[in-house]
Amino acid sequence: MMTDTIQKVAWKSASNIALVKYWGKHSEQIPMNPSISITLENANTQTSIQYNKSNGSDVKVDFLFEGNRKPEFGQKIERFIARIAKDYPLLNEFSYIIESSNSFPHSTGIASSASSMSALAMNLYSILREHGAIASEDLSIASSMSRLGSGSACRSVYPGFAVWGNSEIVDGSHDEYAVEVNEKIHEEFKNTHDSILIVDSAKKSVSSTEGHALMAGHSFRESRIKQSHDNLKVLMQALEGGDWHKFTEIVELEALTLHALMMSSVPSYILLHPNTLKVIELIREFRNATSTAMAFTLDAGPNIHLLYPDYNAGAVKSFINDALIQYCEERKVLHDKAGQGPEKLI
Repeated sequence: MMTDTIQKVAWKSASNIALVKYWGKHSEQIPMNPSISITLENANTQTSIQYNKSNGSDVKVDFLFEGNRKPEFGQKIERFIARIAKDYPLLNEFSYIIESSNSFPHSTGIASSASSMSALAMNLYSILREHGAIASEDLSIASSMSRLGSGSACRSVYPGFAVWGNSEIVDGSHDEYAVEVNEKIHEEFKNTHDSILIVDSAKKSVSSTEGHALMAGHSFRESRIKQSHDNLKVLMQALEGGDWHKFTEIVELEALTLHALMMSSVPSYILLHPNTLKVIELIREFRNATSTAMAFTLDAGPNIHLLYPDYNAGAVKSFINDALIQYCEERKVLHDKAGQGPEKLI
């Protein structure tokens, strides 16, 4: 029922780390290739929305991030809501006060756009459900909304493992929203840990949006599309079979391919740092010497995500403290793990 009183909703949603990378897109945030990720637990954004009936026809947003008004980002959210309102005009009938905060520091190798836009989308989804604009529970709608704000955010509306992008090997997969694939995942990977090694917390010299755009005319575009489909197929087999060796092979190949694509684009750019390479070298040396199950990956930046099974947590964290932490900025490491997906707070 529509009222003039102020109503409130709040959600918490986490970032995710891609295993097969999304890199390159078409219009409307449609991916060039399929991707798969693990939604995290601790690296999350909490977002609340107070809303009431508006007198105007344009969306009005007052946005606060960690207590501070951010008019420029508020305008971006207005455009985001206006885009969703093309399909759900009910959203045009409200004005919004949106407050958001992150559990993690800025520029730490965690995709804040994934957590923030999925949290925002879950709030809007709840408003639409509350007022009858969406008749029944359907997270693919929330995922599609998230995608319009940030491509990778569409995977964060699900717990654990999610695939985004058409793939012949994943039933129900789609370019407009992600699907969860947890029923296929072996117990070996259900409680995967992710320790994020902060090599450099400075803002990246090139944004992800700029990087995606450079894939349009990239010399390796077609071969990358084929590679991503092939890698997703092999990785899904590894995830279903509990095969850490094959998992590691594909995940690390994807991470290094991502940076190779950046280094071979026009213009090219290098986001890896000397300490990034040193940490990778030490991870491989330790793994070869001990046969410890663990794999590194990277997003479009210098910081390393070290993935490992729950039963190896003690050994890997000791290795991090003994050998890797000295190469991290201010000895900073963020420990996370596979999470349970968005949580409704109000």
